[in-house]
Amino acid sequence: MLSLRPHQQRAFAAMQENNAGKVIIPTGGGKTYIMIADAYKHLRDSGPQTIVVVAPRILLANQLCEEFMQHIHHRDVHVCHAHSGETHHFSSTKPEKIALFANTARTAGENCIIFTTYHSLGRVVDSGIDISTIYFDEAHNGTARGFFVAVYATAQIAKRRYYFTATPKTGRGQSLARGMNNTDVYGNTLCNVPAQELIEAGAIVPPRIVPFETNRVRNKYNAHEVDADNLKDMFEQLDVFQKPKVLVSAPSSKVLGNMLGQTDILEYFKNKGYDVMHITSKFGAVINGKKVGRELFFQTLQDWGADDHKQFVIFHYSILSEGINVPGLTHTIMLRNLPIIEMAQTIGRVIRVHKDDRADVAAGKIPAGAFHLYKKSEGIVTMPTGYKMGDAIAQRMQNVVNAIFVEGIPPLAFC
Repeated sequence: MLSLRPHQQRAFAAMQENNAGKVIIPTGGGKTYIMIADAYKHLRDSGPQTIVVVAPRILLANQLCEEFMQHIHHRDVHVCHAHSGETHHFSSTKPEKIALFANTARTAGENCIIFTTYHSLGRVVDSGIDISTIYFDEAHNGTARGFFVAVYATAQIAKRRYYFTATPKTGRGQSLARGMNNTDVYGNTLCNVPAQELIEAGAIVPPRIVPFETNRVRNKYNAHEVDADNLKDMFEQLDVFQKPKVLVSAPSSKVLGNMLGQTDILEYFKNKGYDVMHITSKFGAVINGKKVGRELFFQTLQDWGADDHKQFVIFHYSILSEGINVPGLTHTIMLRNLPIIEMAQTIGRVIRVHKDDRADVAAGKIPAGAFHLYKKSEGIVTMPTGYKMGDAIAQRMQNVVNAIFVEGIPPLAFC
């Protein structure tokens, strides 16, 4: 059984008392472990179960599967992936095959866990299977018009359902029914953990906004050149002794493609000793110029993130903002003005505690929250400012950080 932190234990206990509800915990607060602890208990105590885990992206569905199966070692747990991505587990998006897989396990008195995406959740619903428990990761995604029909359907058939997010979305006007304030679908709030509690407990490190002032004039024709030049200048300011691991949010797949293919940015990083990864839905997953499968990409991400001697840059466009656990990230650079939720999620990628600091706190070697003693004392968030709306964007980012990490208020967003 997992050892849960106090805030995780509160959420876990609330789930045992309620068959539906929202769990709101800041990024880095260990939402996945609460799901796993709940699944572990019910697989052990409640007879044959069919559990569904929903993620916004295939990469995250695969990551959640790996994390679940590290802790759930029952011989009678069968794993199914219901999405179009690659996996070494059984996989199908055909409702009849999903039904056959799940019903065969249940008929044999065994358990089934299905990992799916919001995009493919409708296929699981169409399979007609009984759902014992369903966990929605990054549940604000379920408020999207194209996904809500399937989310609503599961609310009618799942015996237990839980919606995890750091950034809840509210409905109003025509979108009122889809919002997470619709308690008929999403239930009540079971647990709402302020970020300040996690910082004080040393569960996450505080973020620090470091604007990068530039007077370069950027337009749609030279965006890739200006972004490459700004990146080089930003990297010159990094502490090379820290072995930076930097997540870069690209403005678009097109600008990213042009930057990598038409400027000397890759040569710059190579000369500086950085490995380079990038992933977009358009170009797929690439490591040091070689296209790879997503499973290898994810595993490399984990291995490099955990290696203190490795320094790397990872470019993405709207794929790694949500949920993906990249251990060891020290910096994030935003080359575009992100929506509030994506901005909050991106900041959340760099505030995870270093594995050695977590171990030292657990062993009593350093006090929880004494960040000046931590190997990683903060997460650096930066973006170019100074042109057009740059200064206003930097202030907006600081406002988001203040609201979440000082005042303890989840970012307000509407679907």
